[in-house]
Amino acid sequence: MARSWKLLTDDEILAQIAAARERAAVEDEPRAEHAYYDAATGRVMVELKGGTVFGFPAEYAQGLRGASAEDLAKVEVTPGGVGLHWEKLDADLLVGSVVRGIFGTRHWMRELGRRGGRARTLAKARAARRNGLKGGRPRKS
Repeated sequence: MARSWKLLTDDEILAQIAAARERAAVEDEPRAEHAYYDAATGRVMVELKGGTVFGFPAEYAQGLRGASAEDLAKVEVTPGGVGLHWEKLDADLLVGSVVRGIFGTRHWMRELGRRGGRARTLAKARAARRNGLKGGRPRKS
């Protein structure tokens, strides 16, 4: 069976892309309306459609750790509000993922958890002393 092909105009292609993005979007997923970097707090702030504002420390996100405030400020919301993009940093994050606390690959998240466990705070030291008075960590059997 022979198939006939039709050449599309640029406008038709762009319309098809927009329609495909709408079909692919899951309605339950949060969508960004606007995003910006707050240098005073070190957080990326995301204004979600519907009025909710969500923020996360830039250092948590894969591809953003150690970036300058100037580079972090150049955050863009992807079409449809599904993602965040930093051109110069070549970094992308899905809005739905960061809202759920996922800031990168599994390896990145595992390393992020390890860093948190290394924290040395007064509260952690006090808790360790209290647990030590109870006999410490149970022996492995």
